Amino acid sequence: MLAEAVLAPEDTRHAEALSLVDGLETLLEQEFDALKAQDLDRFELLLEQKNEVLEQLSTLSGVRQPEDADRLGAEWDTFKSRMVTCRDMHRRNEILIARKLDAIRGTLQSLVLDDPASSVEVYDRLGKINRLRRRRGYSDA
Repeated sequence: MLAEAVLAPEDTRHAEALSLVDGLETLLEQEFDALKAQDLDRFELLLEQKNEVLEQLSTLSGVRQPEDADRLGAEWDTFKSRMVTCRDMHRRNEILIARKLDAIRGTLQSLVLDDPASSVEVYDRLGKINRLRRRRGYSDA
């Protein structure tokens, strides 16, 4: 009879954690794609899944704070380096969100009627085009 290799509990946790990191990397990539496509419903679903995976990883590895990672043994080095990659992917997604929010704020700001520098045309309540740039009349010159 062949002896089956029995993994120690630490080895099992480590292997399971690496498997979850695979899923986390996939979720972060899908999250980025959803953000680029502005598919907010999909993004929110992915965000929930990502948070669940992060909670599982925290439980398996025992890492709740950044300094907790320093207590992991050398066998967790691959895990730690892959989590750094995930952190960078998360930051990339965060930057994309920030840029999109800045663009939205800029658009909203340009639609403010009190902005004398704006040359944007918008419709007033009667459906007529209202130029936002206030021009001086002959009597104001």
